Amino acid sequence: MHCECGAHGSLVVSSLTARSAPDCHISTEEPTLKADPIAQRKLLDLAELDARIGQVRHQLKSLPEHQQLSDLQNRRAELDAKRRDARIVVDDLTREQKKSDQDVEQVKARRTRDQGKIDQGLVTNPKDLERLTHELESLERRINTLEDIELEIMEKVEEATASLTEYEEALATTDDEIALVVKARDEKSQVAQSELDTVTEQRGVEVFSIPGDLLALYDKIREKQGVGAAMLRARRCEGCQLTLNPSDLARITKTPADEVVRCEECSRILVRTDESGL
Repeated sequence: MHCECGAHGSLVVSSLTARSAPDCHISTEEPTLKADPIAQRKLLDLAELDARIGQVRHQLKSLPEHQQLSDLQNRRAELDAKRRDARIVVDDLTREQKKSDQDVEQVKARRTRDQGKIDQGLVTNPKDLERLTHELESLERRINTLEDIELEIMEKVEEATASLTEYEEALATTDDEIALVVKARDEKSQVAQSELDTVTEQRGVEVFSIPGDLLALYDKIREKQGVGAAMLRARRCEGCQLTLNPSDLARITKTPADEVVRCEECSRILVRTDESGL
């Protein structure tokens, strides 16, 4: 049993007996756990490995390239949408230009035909000749108008094509940037993953030297805290960085070396060494 209401930074001592106090209550949550002090010290090596595993996993998730890729992909999506719109405009204007060209050619063909009739002397009636002459003048004005329209459309096509080219070039540049960032991300990920595999393998070897019940407690704490054990160094828990008060230190000092003690604040297993200051 252990006391649940110690002061901030006090220790939970796994023990079947505990002295009652007016300001605390007795808990029977966990029975006494005993382990060879050497086995307890091995938890520090395991904790160091677990801390490094956590760091590398965080590193893998928080590579700056992840955000860079997200930004670049968002930019690419915007550029691609603008490119599609520009392509639609170019295609529409190109069809409009083709129709305008056809209109001009049709009117020019009619002018050529009428002018040919006059040149060949096929129209001899003065009224018909006058009518045909007026028609040629009308066709000439129509051609000028259509050619002006054709020129305007050509200018629009040129502008739209320039915009399309700009978006295509921007997309190509963005794709190059994405490729570089992906390469950098993959290289960093490969290095980090290699380290993670190595440390994980080391952990697998380390756990074989730790008693099952002690390891089970450690892993239970690790699931909540990330690391399940911390050194008691200079009267301070290295897990939560809180200094123990004198009464807790006195109680820990009297606790047998093979009895597992835990930090009241962070619940980690406290491993006593020559540096504990007891």
